[in-house]
Amino acid sequence: MAELSPRSVTCHCNAIRQGARQVTQFYDRHLAPAGLRTSQYSMLVGLRRLGPISINGFADAMAMDRTTMGRALKPLERDGLLAVGPGPNGRTRALDLTEAGRRRITEAEPLWRTAQTAFEARYGAADAARLCDALARVVQAV
Repeated sequence: MAELSPRSVTCHCNAIRQGARQVTQFYDRHLAPAGLRTSQYSMLVGLRRLGPISINGFADAMAMDRTTMGRALKPLERDGLLAVGPGPNGRTRALDLTEAGRRRITEAEPLWRTAQTAFEARYGAADAARLCDALARVVQAV
């Protein structure tokens, strides 16, 4: 009976999730002084780029399901970093970044840059760029 190589039995989903958890924890440690987790920072920066936007539209843009997005937004809304208000047609809700949210991004951005630089130093800048490209293809493929 032929032996399976470790690579052939690796669950792709598990490998991606393990890598994502490690990288998230790495960035979380860097962003902690700003009182943000990596996921929160990403949402605030995404909202700065896209907002005002519907919750469903933002969930799609961030590749998150609507329920997970709703839970993730609550602490940011509670802390006054984003506002949830009526959407353009009255039936939807729209998200917008508050001034406090903009200030928090400004506070966190240098910490994020330090994390980015440290990650590239450990993993390799070229490899990190290829990893981002590969993961973007994963998002498009599935």
